[in-house]
Amino acid sequence: MAMGRRKHRQRGLWIETGRLARGPGHPFYQRLNELLAREGFDAFAEVACEKFYAEVMGRPSLPPGVYFRLLLIGYFEGIDSERGIAWRVADSLALREFLGFELTQGTPDHSTLSRTRRLIAQETHEEVFTWVVCLLARHGLLRGKTLAIDATTLEANAALRSIVRRDTGESYQQFLERLAKASGIATPTREDLARIDRDRGGKGSNDEWRHPHDPEARIAKMKDGRTHLAHKAEHVVDLETGAIIAVTVQTTDGGDAASSKATLQEAMDVIADVMEDAEAAAALSPTVFAELVADKGYHSNAVLQAQAELGIRTYISEPRRGKRRWGGKEKARAAVHANRRRMRGEHGKRLSRRRGEYVERGFAHNYETGAMRRVHLRGHTNIRKRLVVHTAALDLGLVMRKAFGAGTPRGLAARLRRLTDRLSAAYRHCCALIASHAARWWAAAANALGLSPRFTLFLSSAHGTCTTGC
Repeated sequence: MAMGRRKHRQRGLWIETGRLARGPGHPFYQRLNELLAREGFDAFAEVACEKFYAEVMGRPSLPPGVYFRLLLIGYFEGIDSERGIAWRVADSLALREFLGFELTQGTPDHSTLSRTRRLIAQETHEEVFTWVVCLLARHGLLRGKTLAIDATTLEANAALRSIVRRDTGESYQQFLERLAKASGIATPTREDLARIDRDRGGKGSNDEWRHPHDPEARIAKMKDGRTHLAHKAEHVVDLETGAIIAVTVQTTDGGDAASSKATLQEAMDVIADVMEDAEAAAALSPTVFAELVADKGYHSNAVLQAQAELGIRTYISEPRRGKRRWGGKEKARAAVHANRRRMRGEHGKRLSRRRGEYVERGFAHNYETGAMRRVHLRGHTNIRKRLVVHTAALDLGLVMRKAFGAGTPRGLAARLRRLTDRLSAAYRHCCALIASHAARWWAAAANALGLSPRFTLFLSSAHGTCTTGC
């Protein structure tokens, strides 16, 4: 057989659009577009972002609805960077259709995406998140009575080897060399520097070190035990539905009890905005924000006393602190003892278990399968812009799961695989039944005809082998 050779042909200058190949589209993104169109998302986004665009000046811009859809794709496809989103969109016919791009149109590159993010304010990104939370309420996926708060770490887009001293601006290498020369080593080697660094205590203090290009990143221990520069993402979750109603980005060295004030205030503001929508407010619980659930990192006198003054029942796990002295702290003692009493009840234990399930599930979806555990942006403002829309996609997945049965494209593919497996199992079961009935029929027919038992066994085994291989 002669070997075929690849032929080089000159491409035509003109191609009829009717002859262009078209993908079948993705059913998940088609349904998501239908949902966004039915709820008027594009009109809302254009009104919210209108003040950031000039009427006649500048190059053709990225429509707000397309920009926010691009960030939604980051969650649904599990893409961590804006450059990765741009590459994925340029390579996928289904995502082109989701964004509304024809095959003859070029998709936006990562620089356009990042420029649009810098152009649109953080408050507008939060308005989009609030719009999604209102959508959850209108679909009966938000109650707002029992809320849980928790935080997790995000690896910063900054390397530890690039940190500098806050007081002198020295790099870590220069600082060690100065210490070595001060100890009497004129020309320190790498071994000398390693020995000095090993014997020195408090080497990773955030009070002494910072990153020159991301000052808000802090040295912290990650979930897997490694030490990195990191940020803290804090969620407020509705424990009745699993919806995330607030997310903030804060420093890791402030403590959970200190950072909870801003996050809980953000949750209250979002609930207040939802209650302005009559249809969404009707779906909320009559007693909004009546219970707060958290782990022992949030247990402090200030937090418990502040929530008690607001009339909120707290269910916060209490760490072992030994015997405490309450001289002159009667209000704090009353709040701590009331919280302890509630945590010992069956309702408190049930809420604590539900917190571990719903809050950790949101972290897993947002930062593991959603690929935001490591951020590719610097500064809390930029990170929060990306994170709030990323979390809005998670909430949209709850609406899609209720209406469509799958909250992500991967979930839809898994559902189809399960359906295929069930159909295959049913088919194999039917084949086995047919084989067993056929074997008995042949045996009965052979007995009626007076054939030998050896011939009957041959017929039964032959048909059984043939049919069980289906």
